[in-house]
Amino acid sequence: MSKVIDVTDQNFEEEVLKSTIPTEVDFWAPWCNPCRLVLPIYDKLAEEYGGKFKFCKINVDENPLTSQKYSVMSIPSQKYFVGGKQVDEILGAFPEKTVRAKVEAILKNSQAK
Repeated sequence: MSKVIDVTDQNFEEEVLKSTIPTEVDFWAPWCNPCRLVLPIYDKLAEEYGGKFKFCKINVDENPLTSQKYSVMSIPSQKYFVGGKQVDEILGAFPEKTVRAKVEAILKNSQAK
């Protein structure tokens, strides 16, 4: 059973940039209501796509370096990485079908290469 992985400034490179599979990072904070609304979506997708797509979350209050590096100005903000490079993003809280479509498109594009 795959689950959403908590990443930090310290392990972001290892967990995200060096990941061998496409990876989503949810930039969030516990006080952010829209952030808490989308967490169950990422929990569900992490289980469904286990081994094919990695789902991570990073608390922006506790990890300011990574948040600044990726110019996170508002949350929730989801950034998608393939081969150590950011390939897409979603800003805001979106329904599962929107997130799923983004994941499917990234999977399709990354396998085509």
